[in-house]
Amino acid sequence: MYEAKKRGRNSLRFFDPEMQASLEKRSQMESDLRIALKKKQFVLYFQKQVDNEGRIIGMEALVRWAHPERGMISPSEFIPVCEDSGLIVPVGHWILTESCRTLSQWQQHDSMKHLKLAVNISIKEFMQDDFVSQVNLLVDEYGVHSDRLELEITESMAHDDLDALIEKMHQLKKTGISIAMDDFGTGYSSLSYLKKLPVDIIKIDRSFVDDLGVNANNESIVKTIAKVGESFGMDVLAEGVETEEQFRLLIEYGYKQFQGYYFGKPMTADKFEEEFQSIPRREK
Repeated sequence: MYEAKKRGRNSLRFFDPEMQASLEKRSQMESDLRIALKKKQFVLYFQKQVDNEGRIIGMEALVRWAHPERGMISPSEFIPVCEDSGLIVPVGHWILTESCRTLSQWQQHDSMKHLKLAVNISIKEFMQDDFVSQVNLLVDEYGVHSDRLELEITESMAHDDLDALIEKMHQLKKTGISIAMDDFGTGYSSLSYLKKLPVDIIKIDRSFVDDLGVNANNESIVKTIAKVGESFGMDVLAEGVETEEQFRLLIEYGYKQFQGYYFGKPMTADKFEEEFQSIPRREK
């Protein structure tokens, strides 16, 4: 029944032992996730965001699950389960809390206080009635400079309750918090949606960056998005930069902010702080 519902109306699905195994695995993961919340098994990693000279301007917070038996689990494996089960709300609150705590620590260092921290927010979390007040409480509790906190939403979120979404975004922006649209170009939002949304930065999806220098269509899309961002007064960040050629081409196309393995893999807060403190003064 669940398989048929998931596939949409007027569809048929027949029982298969693999379905039962998949269901049991998912059920076990949900149970383990509830335990993970109680036992604080989640860990935040951070990935650099740089300017066109390679200088660090911020970080993105990325959650990992330090499972006691399976080791470190990628969010691509457990976040969908969190979304379906409703656990994404408490997990998301933990991520935001830890992000604010980390950001407040960075603010204590003269060399790091300029850094912004981007945090992904689920639609279920964002549309909670008290989401804005919860964010404000965390900002106040940790003494975070609100203009250093950036909340990332996905393009698909614009297809839910648009008016309510826009209202919440305006409320957050009044406090100085910036809003980023993640994975831009992979959804179906029209330019009219983008025009209405009070977005500060567009993050172009890595799938367009992968084929730069190979796929002419991708190059056209990448160039167009840069111009769209400029015309709307929004910054544009390119995700998934992995090679020097991609970095060079993106600069040529007008991009000024970048993220990807070319600049470094995600790392723990301690590792990042250690590495950042060793960077020559001109990089700070």
